[in-house]
Amino acid sequence: MERAEDAAAAGNGVRRAPSTAPSARVSIWESVRACGVWGKEVDKADLRRQVVMPLYLRRAVKAAVVAKDEAAGVAAASEAEVEEGPVVAPVVVFVNSKSGGRHGPELKLRLHELISEEQVFDLSAVKPSDFVHYGLSCLERLADQGDNCAKSIREKMRIVVAGGDGTVGWVLGCLSDLYKTKREPVPPTGIIPLGTGNDLARSFGWGGSFPFGWRSAVKRYLSKAATAPICRLDSWQAVILMPEGEIKELPYALKKGEDSDRLEISQQNGTELSEKASCYKGVFYNYLSIDDNASVTMKLSALTMHKLHEQQNGTRVTTIGMDAQVAYGFHHLRDEKPYLAQGPVANKLIYAGYSCTQGWFCTPCAAGPQLSVRSLVVLNLYNYGSGRHPWGDLKPEYLEKRGFVEAHSDDGLLEIFGLKEGWHASFVMAELIKAKHIAQAAAIKFEMRGGEWNRAYVQMDGEPWKQPLVQDQSTILEINKVPYHSLMINGE
Repeated sequence: MERAEDAAAAGNGVRRAPSTAPSARVSIWESVRACGVWGKEVDKADLRRQVVMPLYLRRAVKAAVVAKDEAAGVAAASEAEVEEGPVVAPVVVFVNSKSGGRHGPELKLRLHELISEEQVFDLSAVKPSDFVHYGLSCLERLADQGDNCAKSIREKMRIVVAGGDGTVGWVLGCLSDLYKTKREPVPPTGIIPLGTGNDLARSFGWGGSFPFGWRSAVKRYLSKAATAPICRLDSWQAVILMPEGEIKELPYALKKGEDSDRLEISQQNGTELSEKASCYKGVFYNYLSIDDNASVTMKLSALTMHKLHEQQNGTRVTTIGMDAQVAYGFHHLRDEKPYLAQGPVANKLIYAGYSCTQGWFCTPCAAGPQLSVRSLVVLNLYNYGSGRHPWGDLKPEYLEKRGFVEAHSDDGLLEIFGLKEGWHASFVMAELIKAKHIAQAAAIKFEMRGGEWNRAYVQMDGEPWKQPLVQDQSTILEINKVPYHSLMINGE
């Protein structure tokens, strides 16, 4: 039976998120297909009439974002000649010029040609939070002053992110502030895949790689962004509570908690935090994993659909998450020597090299009564690791036997699976076998201690960091669902 919220969403034109996605091998065909006539079907003039805002509003939004002051945008609009016309679906594009090797800067120039310079923002110069706080606020103020065109554009606005999974997550996180400040509607988001894995893009039908014939394909991306249906995506908040120390080199997905966050955590746990304690908060949409230098206890919510063991003290997990350490090494190499990371193929070769040098293929799992895996992954999407499906297409008989339900990216559940040594992971990624199914859960709590190491490697949606650990005190990582969905444009 369809849930009440599903029925309401269907009435608003929001579709259920897909439970499956094409195989990673399909992305090669997608890239070849884009070389043909498919991208040329979209007429440039028709596209501009569909997605380009009137000039006075483009300039107003740009001025507000650059000045970081919505009043500056309102003033720019009042000085310009007002022009109104039918607005189908205005599209604003955020480009990560560091993604996609050499394609990022070239793509930005192509977008300037197709739509307008004012509707394209380079994330190396403009933060998406500035657009949300100042650009959209400018449109809202103009609408309050009686500008019907600004009101229509604000209501119909759609976002496209040209980047990888981490970039998409960064933009989605900034857009979620609109829920918190009750400034709905929240613009839905489409994707031009420029990253290495592009699992968010794969999951919502935008393809797994930047197409070979990209100059013509960009028009098709923009046209789909303006007209395609909307579906939902669960968002998950991770809260890290450290007994002492701080996290250095924070990724975009993570930020240090404020005093109000510390107070909230103290009230929830019923204990007062020490002055040395610190907390961090972040949101992920795809996956989270932890490396193998930590001794970890995992506790699952009472809402869990399936538990590995019915133990009050949780499930003990040792040696987990080598992939986070590999990702950390790759990101540092890309920052220090960007000329080596010239595209998805080169990036994947670097990843493979790090996997071998870190000993994943050579170090066996520890034997013992605990659950011993080299990598433990908490997954929200169907795709992982460049379009692989480690959770798999499970048969109804197996689902019933294990107490699982069919996985969707908007079902309020996370899939938890493990990978053993590198050889096991290789077979899983080749889709010859399935990963080790552990649980489906609505909330998770990890308690980590350093053992013989004083740090672990953690990553969320491809954004890694070093997590300091203390041997005699636990570092807590809690994962809970955000009470609202992110909205995605279905590119299929």
